[in-house]
Amino acid sequence: MDNLYKFCPQCATPLELIAQLEDGGNKQRLRCVACGWTHWNNPTPVLAAVIQYQDRILLARNAAWPTKMYALITGFMEAGETPQEGIAREIKEETNLHARELHLIGVYDFQRMNQVIIAYHAVAEGEVKLSPELVDYKLYDYDAVKCWPAGTGYALADWLRSRGVEPQFMELPRRA
Repeated sequence: MDNLYKFCPQCATPLELIAQLEDGGNKQRLRCVACGWTHWNNPTPVLAAVIQYQDRILLARNAAWPTKMYALITGFMEAGETPQEGIAREIKEETNLHARELHLIGVYDFQRMNQVIIAYHAVAEGEVKLSPELVDYKLYDYDAVKCWPAGTGYALADWLRSRGVEPQFMELPRRA
């Protein structure tokens, strides 16, 4: 369970893991015994894009990542924007590319990060200029890209299948 909250944000009382009857049955959540505040800990929607650029797939490397991993462009929606507007904005902010077309690939579970990924295929154009968040990008032929066994990797695999390409999955190093 999420340890982000230890104290109630309304009254500062320590939160307790308490089971309570809700619509879906008995649910155990962090709750405040003093004022009744509940930490719902619902998944966060995250946007992702399989960017088709110059008839190849653009993957980028985040500056904060310790390894040489390349992945899809991702980001959070802003208040007041649709998922399509949000992913178009993220593509522009992170790569300087204009999303000429956007098509929903699917919605993917990513429980390890408590997220739901809304993935799009974007046909993009323009000149790549990376934001400070990103340190590098690579363009991959459809049959040469390797998918990773997690949320956005499954979106990439589904998009490849829709193009008649059987995806290949990489093996991730085991965690200690």
